[in-house]
Amino acid sequence: MRKNSYLLFIALTMVAASGCTKHENQKPAFDISNMNPSVKPGVDFFSYANGTWLKNTKMPDDKSRYGSFDILREDNDQILKTIFEQAAAKTDAPKGSSWQKVGDFFASGNDSANIEKQGYEPIKEDLNRISAIKSTSDILAELTKLHTQYITPLFTPYAGQDSKKSDTIIISLNQGGLGLPDRDYYLGKDARSEEIRKDYIQHLATSFALIGYNQEQSQKSAQQVMALETRLANATQTRLEQRDPYLTYNKVTIKEMQKLSPEVDWVNYFKGLGIEIPVDFVIDNPKFYTEISKMLKEVSVDDWKNYFTWNVINQYSSFLSDAFVKANFDFYSKKLSGNNADKPRWQKVSNSANFAIGELIGEIFVEQNFPPAAKQKMLDLIANLKVAFRERISNLTWMSDETKKKALEKLETIMVKVGYPDKWRDYSKLEITRDCYAKNIKNASEFSFRLNMDKLGKSVDRTEWGMTPQTVNAYYNPSMNEIVFPAGILQPPFFNMNADDAINYGGIGVVIGHEMTHGFDDQGRNFDKNGNLTDWWTKEDSEKFNALTQILVDQYSRFVAIDSIHLDGKLTLGENIADYGGLTMSYLAYRKSLEGKQEPAKIDGFTAEQRFFLSYGNIWRQIIRDKELMRRVKEDVHSPGNFRVNGALFNIPELYNAFEIKPDEPLYISPEKRASIW
Repeated sequence: MRKNSYLLFIALTMVAASGCTKHENQKPAFDISNMNPSVKPGVDFFSYANGTWLKNTKMPDDKSRYGSFDILREDNDQILKTIFEQAAAKTDAPKGSSWQKVGDFFASGNDSANIEKQGYEPIKEDLNRISAIKSTSDILAELTKLHTQYITPLFTPYAGQDSKKSDTIIISLNQGGLGLPDRDYYLGKDARSEEIRKDYIQHLATSFALIGYNQEQSQKSAQQVMALETRLANATQTRLEQRDPYLTYNKVTIKEMQKLSPEVDWVNYFKGLGIEIPVDFVIDNPKFYTEISKMLKEVSVDDWKNYFTWNVINQYSSFLSDAFVKANFDFYSKKLSGNNADKPRWQKVSNSANFAIGELIGEIFVEQNFPPAAKQKMLDLIANLKVAFRERISNLTWMSDETKKKALEKLETIMVKVGYPDKWRDYSKLEITRDCYAKNIKNASEFSFRLNMDKLGKSVDRTEWGMTPQTVNAYYNPSMNEIVFPAGILQPPFFNMNADDAINYGGIGVVIGHEMTHGFDDQGRNFDKNGNLTDWWTKEDSEKFNALTQILVDQYSRFVAIDSIHLDGKLTLGENIADYGGLTMSYLAYRKSLEGKQEPAKIDGFTAEQRFFLSYGNIWRQIIRDKELMRRVKEDVHSPGNFRVNGALFNIPELYNAFEIKPDEPLYISPEKRASIW
């Protein structure tokens, strides 16, 4: 997510709840019945740890990927549902209160009869305004208007920390405006890309027909949008290029930007956003904005109108009548990911509420479900992981003392956030009613945009969170130099108050180490202890680091995801480094926690060391549809679950003794060829 300044995640964002759920006391910390002991760990550790579960688990129709995260979500979505239903039942809640806004939002999204009756009426005002466009100046005025609604044709404006001056908030403009999830879908010559382009054009035509275009108009408009977006795709940086924080940091003045992109009146653009004209701002991809300028001269007004119309439809289709919802699902979920059924309405409303009023829900959720003891145990684990990381950095043989000193300073400076924000977001200016679901989404979008723009001219708020408390995820933010663990991830299989330490260190301990390591991966290492993008390494150390991480690039690039499609070891490098680092640091922290103590007894026939590694394997248990796997290999910076297990684990020396991995087994890596970075 570019707008969040290179937030580095443990996994994909999933909304769920936390706390002491009933399954926590009913299920074992590690369920051996999910294993397949007939598979040797050195042949396929992922199947060894999860094989029986993989064999017996059927993919739900509404899922394209199903595993530990999803099971956690299914269990705990019910907690969120209870909160929503309680709130919706409080029809006498004081206007403006948290319960009123949460309840009315949920009620509006579940009022299918009213949503069906309204059709696409909630977006007609926007469509009529777009229809009245007559000139280039009108096009630019509409671009600005849509951006204030968090609809993002062409590019996305965002107010965030200046990567090179982290105590300052600055405007950034980030390339975008594509309806397909990646530029390569527009440009690829492979059969899969060609099929997706064909399906996308039909989806565009279907969408235009839903707002009253006849068949000829729909098809023509679809082709026009596709042509316009293809031009944008040709000027768009690749996902790999977008991972380079230096390449995507280009600070310009208004005058410089006007020269780079002369057809855009940038002064009026920023005025339209409702902000002061910035002295300077950051753009990610200069050639992209030059191309936009050329397109404003060369693309017809009618084509721009169709493009903006499509952006509005695409933004709101999930919140309109069933015909729009179905069209959106058929392409984005079924065609792209292979889903056979849509999620229940209540669950989709719950997910959208996480965007619209996430901290309102989080505040209620934390009050009811998050035990203080969990927060304290997490803080203790984090402290232990820091000690282990400090020891690893201090003992590195490839890094100079000069760079070590700065690395240790950065480690000590990392800010830690656990559970929920100390200061909750103020939603008093956000209006939510039961009358119109799409209108609530629009109000929330405009509210979020204004909240973001209002950061300009103010000090950086270091109490702010980039995730809601109920999110099952964690992240490292290099501009803040912080690691953040929402309450949502502090539950099994990641964190279990009743489990033995080996299970927790192999689960949440690795997550903690993963996020710490992001501060020192190929992206995060470019930021200093204060969150500034600067080269604090010696030239020799940088060269050594790149050589060491190339081992991971090569290892993962050899993995075949499906058919002849290999993983992209460069695209996934940051996450692969973090997985390796997380395992390394957490294992060391666990062993240090046992110093002076008796070695733990076996549980279910497994040693503590074995349970540590099995716990890690349990986290990434999943099944995945072929279409979703192909999509993720192209788009996702995370390796698929089986490779996160079979890849990272076999660079950890202690694994080999724990499971007696033999040199003739397929996953065995000889010591001199293993990654040894942090």
